[in-house]
Amino acid sequence: MTPEQRQAVVREARTWVATPYHHGADIKNHGVDCAMFLARVYSAAGVVPFIDPRPYPVDWHLHHSEERYLETIAPYAQEIFTSPEPGDFLLFRYGRTFSHSAIVIRSPAVIHAHAQERAVVWGDLTLFPLKDRLFRVFTVKA
Repeated sequence: MTPEQRQAVVREARTWVATPYHHGADIKNHGVDCAMFLARVYSAAGVVPFIDPRPYPVDWHLHHSEERYLETIAPYAQEIFTSPEPGDFLLFRYGRTFSHSAIVIRSPAVIHAHAQERAVVWGDLTLFPLKDRLFRVFTVKA
């Protein structure tokens, strides 16, 4: 991603803060989950085309071992093995799979749609609930 695209992603992600959490929804200020948050932010920032991975079960990560989230993002992103930059995203292991995402604002600060907090919220990789959780770092393919 270019520096301008990274800035556009960060700007757009910030506009979603306080949007209520709602599984499978994708409407700013009304409802979104972590998967649709990623899809809508990167699309609105002009970094990826419109993507709609729905439908997907709310608890698939608890009952299946297939890495469905990783398969969905594969055409659009690549894993990186360096420190995340603003505009990159993280996939966290929840349950059996990597099934929760967050957009990096300026590490350790992230923004993510979190079911337990019932909204799109600011997060910190050094604090609960993200601290010590296994994650992988991705950047959108150029």
